[in-house]
Amino acid sequence: MRLVVTGGAGFIASQIADAYLALGHEVLIVDNLSTGDRKNLNPKARFLEADIRSEAAASAVEAFKPEALNLHAAQIDVRKSVTDPRFDADTNVGGTLSLLEAGRRGGALQRVVYAASGGSMYGDSLVMPTPETEPPAGVSPYGVSKFAAELYLSCWRAMYGLHYVALRYANVYGPRQNLHGEAGVVAIFAERLLRGDPCTIYGDGGQTRDFVYVGDVVDANVKALTTSFCGGVNIATSTETDVNRVYELLAKNLGVSTPAKYGPERMGEQRRSVLANSKAKQVLGWAPQVDVERGMAQTVGWYRENR
Repeated sequence: MRLVVTGGAGFIASQIADAYLALGHEVLIVDNLSTGDRKNLNPKARFLEADIRSEAAASAVEAFKPEALNLHAAQIDVRKSVTDPRFDADTNVGGTLSLLEAGRRGGALQRVVYAASGGSMYGDSLVMPTPETEPPAGVSPYGVSKFAAELYLSCWRAMYGLHYVALRYANVYGPRQNLHGEAGVVAIFAERLLRGDPCTIYGDGGQTRDFVYVGDVVDANVKALTTSFCGGVNIATSTETDVNRVYELLAKNLGVSTPAKYGPERMGEQRRSVLANSKAKQVLGWAPQVDVERGMAQTVGWYRENR
């Protein structure tokens, strides 16, 4: 299968590209390297350094005639989406539409796998773990733009019969993660602990997230290529882990006994976030294989070798 992977020099999508190539697929990576790293690029893939909104990206995708698009390139900074919502929408909605149309013009496009956002999708839901039946909550421009792209995929399904799977990620962590992104606390703490610098936890550290290991996320992207299911599905562990526990696990694996420092609580931060994963088990045959203890240990091992 001919596959385009956008953001394929980044933390998650580079590992997805590796998995697709290992399965024998032909892959074109499109990435502007704004947050991705050239060293993550698989040499077996074709690579175009370009913004997903650009004519160069659209032309390359059309000429490649992909059978599937895997869309991971995005503006992912929630704070930036607040200060510059137009840029956020231009990238996350405009860039997605540009490549959807380029793929369609290529004439072979059958399927799209889209990196959606479970954390921003539901906001402060009262249902925990939060299922896909909960309504979307427009709590940030980023969350709005990511869900808007899902709606466009649904529209393209109705108009052109295009199959899509929107994988609504919880907080992804693991090897190759840099200091950017929604689940950046793992990368930030690991980097600081390796340097011997203190870590600051904002608030009491009791705020929780659903941390899902990147290897499990890659597996979901592989399964999304063949499933008959069309629509949005949570990719999560359905387990809450608080920030204090994250620090404890990272410090333990790095042999650090110094306690974290605590700072003022950040205004507007979600207190709890955890997603139901029963639908993923049903429609994808997917379930997380790496628990947070093993995942944090494997992540620390990678940072030791690659910092």
